[in-house]
Amino acid sequence: MKIQLLVPCLVDQLAPQIGEAVVRVLEALGHEVLFPETQTCCGQPAFNDGFPADAAVLAARTVAIFAAPLPVVVPSGSCTSMLRRFYPELLGQGPSGDAARALAARTYEFSEFLVRVLGVTDVGARWSGRVTYHDSCHLLRELGVRDEPRHLLAAVRGLELVEMPHADHCCGFGGAFAAKFPEVSAAIMETKLAAIATTTVDAVVANDTGCLMQLAGGLRRRGSPIRTLHLAEILDPDGPHG
Repeated sequence: MKIQLLVPCLVDQLAPQIGEAVVRVLEALGHEVLFPETQTCCGQPAFNDGFPADAAVLAARTVAIFAAPLPVVVPSGSCTSMLRRFYPELLGQGPSGDAARALAARTYEFSEFLVRVLGVTDVGARWSGRVTYHDSCHLLRELGVRDEPRHLLAAVRGLELVEMPHADHCCGFGGAFAAKFPEVSAAIMETKLAAIATTTVDAVVANDTGCLMQLAGGLRRRGSPIRTLHLAEILDPDGPHG
């Protein structure tokens, strides 16, 4: 299968290894990954900050770039949600809206695509150690993806999945929220870090880079040795193995 990869801004600018890991996982499963090089931001920051007209410009551009009738895989619940739930709303009726709805129907978050579309839970990955999984808000609440990442982690050889208390609680990042309301964001994060501390794990796994950045900063300030990894990095045949 040919698959188009949409890379979120945070991955592109701060964690390119996540995008590379996604490519290696999909290629190891026998698929061809296409990366449209003209892609840019999906428009979510502008949309969330109350600038729908600006977001619509980026939405229309993204729809045109990913016009090929192929599945689009995104290593981010928030960006996937933007394309799937909000592009049709932004672009309305008519040809642009129809194209947005067509793109939404073939856009998937990474773990969702592996499990629901490809029917794969065991990608042959190995990782030595204990991990806990953090449910990213958009991925869980807007896309309904909860079990898929856990099924994939449970199949990794050598990995022990330990559920943290309140795994579905927010980490406090929320994009611009963390910058606009830093005290509230930090308080929410401290509750999440306390939950992680009860698990005695080697790493925290999540499917959104924003959450991973938030948690990594908090853990580092606590002097914690716990690592933060995207699910794709765990599943990557050439990635870290514990």
